[in-house]
Amino acid sequence: MRILEILLSIANLLTFCTLTVEPLGAVRWTEYAAPAGLVIAIMQIAKEGSRWQMLPSYALSIIFLLIWLLGKLINGGVHFQRVFFFLGVGLGVLILVISIVLPIILPVFHFAKPTGPYAIGTVTYHWVDMSRPELFTTDPNDHRELMAQVWYPAKNEPSAPRSPYILDADTVIPAASRLLNLPGFFLSHLKYVTTNAVTSAPISDDKSSYPVLIYLTGVDGFPSASTFQIENLVSHGYIVVGLDQPGVAASARFPDGRQISGWPRDQIQPLINQSIEPQPKAPTLLGKALPDGIIPYFAQDVSCTLDQLTDINKSDPKHILTGRLDLEHVGTFGVSLGGMNAAEACLKDPRLKACLIMDVWMPADVVKSGLQQPTMFITRDADTMRLERQRAGGWSENDIALTLNTMKALYNNLPRDGYYLQIPNMFHLNFTDLPYWSPIMSLVGMTGPINGQRGFDIVNAYSLAFFDKELKGQPSPFLNGPSKQYPEVNIAILRH
Repeated sequence: MRILEILLSIANLLTFCTLTVEPLGAVRWTEYAAPAGLVIAIMQIAKEGSRWQMLPSYALSIIFLLIWLLGKLINGGVHFQRVFFFLGVGLGVLILVISIVLPIILPVFHFAKPTGPYAIGTVTYHWVDMSRPELFTTDPNDHRELMAQVWYPAKNEPSAPRSPYILDADTVIPAASRLLNLPGFFLSHLKYVTTNAVTSAPISDDKSSYPVLIYLTGVDGFPSASTFQIENLVSHGYIVVGLDQPGVAASARFPDGRQISGWPRDQIQPLINQSIEPQPKAPTLLGKALPDGIIPYFAQDVSCTLDQLTDINKSDPKHILTGRLDLEHVGTFGVSLGGMNAAEACLKDPRLKACLIMDVWMPADVVKSGLQQPTMFITRDADTMRLERQRAGGWSENDIALTLNTMKALYNNLPRDGYYLQIPNMFHLNFTDLPYWSPIMSLVGMTGPINGQRGFDIVNAYSLAFFDKELKGQPSPFLNGPSKQYPEVNIAILRH
């Protein structure tokens, strides 16, 4: 809960007590609790912003003020017994509890402070790939467009306002709600969440340039869906580029207001499956047959990004990143569909020097041809996947077999160093920021039994160790075998 939300809850609780506990109501200063509660409610709405989880608190502050005013108008005051029929102690307690619990279980949360020495800046770009048509619109003249959010090591500006967590919150949040089978308004409070980044902050002068990582998210995701991981990598001296890929992103909105919403799952899934287990009859997208599925098309977004970064490194229109991108040391990482796209991009583009793939099955051509880059795979064991199916659905036996078998097959045939990790009790959404969204995510089956922050710490530790070794040449004990710090992690290591 935010500061004024906490103060409002305290004021409402105090007012309720003064109405129900006669000795407390006789204390002189407590008689002003009701008007103070309404004032705090108004201040909270004006300063922090209203959200539906606070509606019971707002309603109580108004009701309590009306009762207080009634007491002032009636000679001798109003005892709670005289309004018991209208309010009732039981109903009052119930509403009071709800008013406190709702904003706690659906909080305007804060991201943990990253572990690295660098502050974080962020900026966005709009790119057009004139060499490719846009497959997710009906206009044959449309070219592929990408929105990218870039995070970079920055000079520390402790008093500067922090960047929003979700830049296009009004379009992304309803899509994210649908992904979780929730009403569109349910997660609307996420628009108030801020990060550790500062928009357009000056880049740090500590290094002349920084290695680059390209982040890819899953179906109905958004560029900052794994902020816990992105910010930690940036704080240790990486520039991270998160892509808003039209068709797969929850919503990609361009500077002129045009928007491409995420493709419905029942329509995008056959296109994905064709890249995994090709069928003789190719699926179509807006009338165009895709015999190789959609993954190669999404992977080309990474190559487009590398081309755009090359231009930015020569002359950044934002006047921030010119000459600061170390494009000789570039890696990519992704979760779910983003992991498929990352693997496909590494197969097709040798400019990528390291690949981190999280919790997803691999495209058929990647498994057949193999990867040349050092690669880390992070997933879970089959029993954890079955537990997720039991609690939240999905993860059929075929899904489990595809994920574990294709990742392991790719790992076993790597010509370079490889790392294969399984983290027990992690569910699929534990690889995103979702554990931050609510402390009850695990109770409702959306995330696994593992403590959410513990899962973040493990992913961050091994992600950083991997990229530090492969892009910076810095060894890490995490990559030498089992860790005393994270004994639950099962790690296999392939050295060449």
